Amino acid sequence: MNRLQRALDALVERIDTPAPIVLVDVMQANIDRVQSFADQRNLKVRPHIKTHKCVEIGRRQIEAGAVGITAGNVGEAEVFAAAGFDDIFLAYPIWPAGTKRARIRRLAESTRLRVGVDNVAAIEALADAMGDEPDRLQVVIEVDCGARRSGAPPEAAGDLALAARKRGLVPAGVFTYPGHGGAGRDARRRAAQDQEAALTTAVRSLAGVGVTAEVVSAGSTPTLEFSTSGVITEIRPGEYVFGDLNNVRLGSCTEDQIALFVAGTVVSDWVPGQVIVDVGNKALSKEGSPEIGYGGIAGTKAVLSKVNEYHGFLPLPDGEFRPSVGTVVPVVPNHVCPVVLGFEELIVTDSTGTSLQRWPVDARGFLN
Repeated sequence: MNRLQRALDALVERIDTPAPIVLVDVMQANIDRVQSFADQRNLKVRPHIKTHKCVEIGRRQIEAGAVGITAGNVGEAEVFAAAGFDDIFLAYPIWPAGTKRARIRRLAESTRLRVGVDNVAAIEALADAMGDEPDRLQVVIEVDCGARRSGAPPEAAGDLALAARKRGLVPAGVFTYPGHGGAGRDARRRAAQDQEAALTTAVRSLAGVGVTAEVVSAGSTPTLEFSTSGVITEIRPGEYVFGDLNNVRLGSCTEDQIALFVAGTVVSDWVPGQVIVDVGNKALSKEGSPEIGYGGIAGTKAVLSKVNEYHGFLPLPDGEFRPSVGTVVPVVPNHVCPVVLGFEELIVTDSTGTSLQRWPVDARGFLN
């Protein structure tokens, strides 16, 4: 029997579905493995908490040796700062409008806050937001390494750092996101090479204007294995903590390293060759495609062919897998990050399913 199904069978009378189940022993092994990888290469780990949004998991990452956390927005940073996290990098091009001016200023007063920037307008706005204490805020210049998302050309990093320094902000270094490493197995190494080239150029650009890059920050989970260049000082993986089917397909985790799945119940079987489970896009999101499905049943070849808000359509492949109405199955998401958004708490157990805890998704709903 598949180990996820075995753990679920031990829990089934104590939970309601759909529910996100975390195997804490597998999760902890993932945390420790990546920390060991980084320690052996003299890299700092700054995990992205957008994957779990859970203070308890963040604490475990810090206890394992992480130097701080990465957040995706001001709200996430505020939740974790209130819980005692005092070294936070907002790896996102923040525009400090509305209440964000005061919120960023308060965060910079209570934590060592670093904020990503990729344009002069944002630098000016952040300096204005900090009032007469701009030197409380560190900025990290984002450069593009081929993902074609946010990020300035690497050779422009020095000019942006100089603009920040002129306004009294503290330019701390550079970062990038090699998102194109998720395109396929072969793309991971190439994206990491692009990342190294972009960061190297950006560091030289800073040096050209007299700024030393204290921080040279790299992501992501798919490219982690290849992010070992001497120019890099820290890594920002997120998905590694749980794993998912996308990372299995890419080769950046194994099925045995998947630590989170969604427990779902078969609720209808009227259509021949298909059952309906109570796991729809509110639980999984619509990450996927008709070719790969929208989530898979652990230990089988069955994948969800379609998801509505509360319905998961599960064609039954040839073989022995024929779940009846009332059967509870482990649904593994393609992309784990959106899963936590739909739930107020994580059901935490281990691979035996004997223990049961409930950890709040503390930063759920904080998107601005």
